[in-house]
Amino acid sequence: MIIQIANIKGGCGKSTLTTNLACLLVNQGKDVIIVDADRQATSSNWALDRNETDKPKVNHVQAFDNIRDTLLDLGKRYEYVLVDAGGRDSRELRTGMTAANLLIIPFRPSQPDLDVLPSLQEIITLTKDYNPNLKVRAVLTLAPTNPSVKEVEEAKDYLKDYQDILLLNTIIRDRKIYRDAMSLGYGVIEMNNDKAIEEIQQLSEEIHGN
Repeated sequence: MIIQIANIKGGCGKSTLTTNLACLLVNQGKDVIIVDADRQATSSNWALDRNETDKPKVNHVQAFDNIRDTLLDLGKRYEYVLVDAGGRDSRELRTGMTAANLLIIPFRPSQPDLDVLPSLQEIITLTKDYNPNLKVRAVLTLAPTNPSVKEVEEAKDYLKDYQDILLLNTIIRDRKIYRDAMSLGYGVIEMNNDKAIEEIQQLSEEIHGN
């Protein structure tokens, strides 16, 4: 299964989702590889840090420009190929989408993040001419932990206008534990935070259930 985690807006938690999903899957005994298509190399650096720990290793490669053939080849050799694309409209993002089975769009419940949705919808529409079976899911990330803040509900209402983008029920909250895990080469499932663990587990279950 080729899962691309991408957005044309930066700072929405793409690498955080990529590394935490990879960590969960590898701890379940799955055969996983991360394809880091972001020149900032956040996921690659996480994987290298992880190699210095006693945790199960996560395979990773870097790939740039036209990554379609790379993804299709890796998809034959691994159970899961997780693609971390950069936070902009790039050749990597577009060519990766033509090979992916599933596109996950992380976005913050903020107006600047919501403002990119029309452009994303246009890219998705064009991609489906080449990859009609592509599934597209969105997940709210870096959401306020205070339930009284209305941003999450406002974002949910906004997404209702985009039929090609199905919003998952999982909400990834803005928790320090995600940053701590990233700096150690860990996933939150290997840390002591039940709420964060539940978020990543629920996200994985929704991905497989949709």
